[in-house]
Amino acid sequence: MTLGILSDTHGFFHPALEDYLAGLDLLLHAGDIGSGAVLDRLEALAPTRAVWGNIDGADLRRRVPEHQRFDLDGCVFWMTHIGGRPGRWQRGVGEVLRRQPPDVFICGHSHILRIERVDALGGMLFVNPGAAGRQGLHQVKTCVRLVLEDGRPQQAEVIHLDA
Repeated sequence: MTLGILSDTHGFFHPALEDYLAGLDLLLHAGDIGSGAVLDRLEALAPTRAVWGNIDGADLRRRVPEHQRFDLDGCVFWMTHIGGRPGRWQRGVGEVLRRQPPDVFICGHSHILRIERVDALGGMLFVNPGAAGRQGLHQVKTCVRLVLEDGRPQQAEVIHLDA
C-alpha cells in the first residue's frame, strides 16, 4: 500500500501533485487545506483522508475532522494539524501520544519537513510532510510518499514539487 502525505496547501493545488499522487492507494492531508477545490482535486486522484487546520473555514471543518485516528492493515495512524514535534509536542498531544502511541503520527502546521522514528514512543514514525502550498516561509514545496508492507511503514520518499 502506498500513501501520499501532504499538508499546508493553503488553497494551492501544485500542478506536480497530479503526477506524484495519482494512483496511490490513499492520500492524507494534514490540514490547512485552504479550499474545498483542493480537497476535491485530491479526492479525484485517490481516496483521501484529511483534517482541518487553523486557516480552514467552516466549509472545510464540516467536511473533515480536526483529528483522525485510523488503522490501515494493522498500522495505527493519528493525524492532526498542529502536533508539534518530538520533544516539543503541542499541549495535550504529548500526553495522548504517551498514553496511546500510534505507529505513525502525522501533522503539519510548521511547514518544516521532518520524518523520524521516536524511540521513546515505541518507535513511532513521526511525519511532517512540510508544505505543498505557496504561503509561508518554506523555500521548497514538499510532500511524502510512504510505503506500507505487512502493516508496517517501510519506506518514506520525500518529493520536492518544484524539482
